[in-house]
Amino acid sequence: MFGIEKEPVLKIGVVGLGLIGGSMAKAFKRCTPHIVYGCDKDAAVLNDAAGCNAIDHMVKDFDFSMCDLVFIALYPQQTVDFVKKHIGTFRPGSILMDLCGIKGYVVKSLASLCAEHQITYIGGHPMAGKECWGFCGADAQLFRGASMIVTPDGDTPEEALDLLTGLFADIGFGTINRTTPEAHDAMIAFTSQLAHVVSSAYIKSPRAQRHDGFSAGSYKDLTRVAKLNPQMWTELFLENSGALLEEIDTLITHIHEYRDAIAEGDSERLYKLLDHGRRIKEALDHEND
Repeated sequence: MFGIEKEPVLKIGVVGLGLIGGSMAKAFKRCTPHIVYGCDKDAAVLNDAAGCNAIDHMVKDFDFSMCDLVFIALYPQQTVDFVKKHIGTFRPGSILMDLCGIKGYVVKSLASLCAEHQITYIGGHPMAGKECWGFCGADAQLFRGASMIVTPDGDTPEEALDLLTGLFADIGFGTINRTTPEAHDAMIAFTSQLAHVVSSAYIKSPRAQRHDGFSAGSYKDLTRVAKLNPQMWTELFLENSGALLEEIDTLITHIHEYRDAIAEGDSERLYKLLDHGRRIKEALDHEND
């Protein structure tokens, strides 16, 4: 029997009130009638969250026994360590979801542990963000139109997924996508992590210091995510190193193709490379229309 009572108001815990956790707390407060419990290691952040009504209550002594549902919005290793340390404080029958940017390592570390304590654990990843971090950047509108990725397994109750789907729709997510942790990490290596590597490397050109007046949309698009949280992205890259290295190697192969064509003055080959890329992009845009 699924452990959450069918009641109109849920008690939702959010651990880690940074950009993602803080935005989720604010979104639940603004868009739903549910009661939000906040937890953060920084007392000043907790006070700020309570002061601006992003949370209803502060979690004391890491006791989540009152919560029907808890979201963990910490870095991957912090998430694993936190849940292992405080697993006895979560109510049996409740739902626990991590919001980490990688899924394989976290799911492997927590799924069995949560099952042993009669807690429904589901991996999650909101595909939303900003070029800033911390509660000061939290925004109740952050998830509007965004995709929410969830990684249930064969034992995940449909009632839990239905509940989460409804909650995510309430706070503005445009789509809910189900996948496996492995498929998630392979795709995220391409759609997110590689883009951050490229942006960070690209901005290191000496000419970046002298670009004023010579740059427009292309420069802004390619450098936007270079303004990242280095602590978080270091961990995400290393925990997903296999998939990310595969994408980096693929990119390097293609970069060498362009470089060789340019170095050799081979206009026909260069044209074909550029045209091939254009056709791929146009086909992808057409599929998404």
